[in-house]
Amino acid sequence: MNTLRKDWQDTRLLFRSIPSVVVALFTISVVTMNILANKTIFQSEYLAIDGGILVSWLSFMCMDIITKHFGPRASTKCSIFAMFVNLLVCALFAIVAAIPTADDFSAFNGVIGGTWFILLSSTVAFLSSALINNFLNYAIGRLFRRNPDGKAAFVCRSYISTFIGQWADNLIFAVLTFMVFAPIFWDGFHWTFIQCLTCAILGACLELLMEVIFSPFGYMVTKRWREERVGAEYFAARGFSAADAAEGSGRACAAAEHDRITEDRA
Repeated sequence: MNTLRKDWQDTRLLFRSIPSVVVALFTISVVTMNILANKTIFQSEYLAIDGGILVSWLSFMCMDIITKHFGPRASTKCSIFAMFVNLLVCALFAIVAAIPTADDFSAFNGVIGGTWFILLSSTVAFLSSALINNFLNYAIGRLFRRNPDGKAAFVCRSYISTFIGQWADNLIFAVLTFMVFAPIFWDGFHWTFIQCLTCAILGACLELLMEVIFSPFGYMVTKRWREERVGAEYFAARGFSAADAAEGSGRACAAAEHDRITEDRA
């Protein structure tokens, strides 16, 4: 019970420490991504792409920024929060779609009502890829001991974790939605495994390209957070010295996660 209370207090302080704009953009991108994923925007014999690919890169960039400054556990907590917001939005959409009206809103209801298996697939895929991205990003960052806050460290940890995380997200979602559930509930419509695989690879490449384009902005955000001592109260509450807590540095963040993981294993 004490552990749960401590973790809850830690989570409350975390969400007060992370700038609201990043949390808002992250949450909106997750909700929008799952709505757009309902539409297949391209399909051929060997390739298929859904609309979620247009915004999914933003979700991963936000996770990379949060992981860089606050650590993978903090980013995972934000991912869980975004998932619950997405579930709430989907529930509201389903309620609105189910309300009977005199006029025909079947097309509108079909768009916002969604289907339970798309929600299930997107939730499983998103949480799995978030865990992969966050902890892989953190692990790669620990390799840069001399300059963990440098541009090279940020680029390497962001590019590699984003590509692998996006690939996992795309593949899990595509397989569950278009190979497992769609043939049953969408009158036989389906993707082949080759289409799912190529979608996952191409999607990861396109999303990596977007990460490359916008990574200078992400690096600028993390640099400014360090300069403005964002999260100093959070780091201080985790038991760091005044200097480390004030800096909000990547070293402090890495030390926090190392200590936390050690405690959990013990």
